[in-house]
Amino acid sequence: MAACWALASVAQAGGPHGSATRAGEDWRPAVRAARLLAPQARVVVLNVADGRLRASSHLAEAARTLAYPGSALKPLALYGLIAAGRWDPSRRVACNRKLSIGGRSLNCSHPPAEPMDARQALAWSCNTYFANLADRLTPGELRRLLAPTGLLGQTGLADGEATAVFRDPRTPDQARLALLGVEGVRVTPLEFAVAYRWLALQLAAHPSSTAAETVRAGLEDSASFGMAGAASLGGVPMAGKTGTASAEAGAQTHGWFVGLAPSNAPRVVIVVYLPAGHGSDAARVAAELLAHSPLRQP
Repeated sequence: MAACWALASVAQAGGPHGSATRAGEDWRPAVRAARLLAPQARVVVLNVADGRLRASSHLAEAARTLAYPGSALKPLALYGLIAAGRWDPSRRVACNRKLSIGGRSLNCSHPPAEPMDARQALAWSCNTYFANLADRLTPGELRRLLAPTGLLGQTGLADGEATAVFRDPRTPDQARLALLGVEGVRVTPLEFAVAYRWLALQLAAHPSSTAAETVRAGLEDSASFGMAGAASLGGVPMAGKTGTASAEAGAQTHGWFVGLAPSNAPRVVIVVYLPAGHGSDAARVAAELLAHSPLRQP
């Protein structure tokens, strides 16, 4: 499995929207299909090999939109803590699916389960597990984990970019809420694309490491049968994560899907952000994109 994560060498051509990148690879039909399903979706397709845009929808909005990342933040923090030897991925955490932090209800939506290890918790996006993970963080550590990924800074992929907002947690509850992606951090779809490209490069560079094996397997499970399982409907093997969060004011939620495709040798990062909806909705948009993409084999 690990050897399959070597990066494909991909040439890049085309304009700033990356609509066509090399002979035989035209992403325009895929973007059109995604727009028909979700006209307001911000869609970003980023080349893993060289970090350039292959395709996008609502690029200007994707550059300016700042939103809480929700559970799509979890893989980045998990990888960093395992890689640093700060978390044992075999450790199991029991979850009764009820969780309240700082007066906020963050109940888990996964099915009842036995205590989960890191791979299972990532696949099913267990908030209880990741709240326990957050308790391991030292002051300033979450920022240090996220900074190398590119999540917290401008990407250079579009003009007029907003910059991520990050507030260092000062209390245990703030650390838990930040790692769960619902408070203290807001990012753009472009920043998420760059961060998951960083993750793809890490997984390819260290395929046999415990951190890479755990996160890779958890993301593949997530996009196969877990919380991001709707992404599998596109007919292209995926490794990805959903996220759902709400704005500081109001009850409306927004949804994310961020993933790597194809999962056996990632060539692109796909980000779907829905201004209104849930992560599962964003995963369905990603599936529609993939179903009409050059990655879909006859």
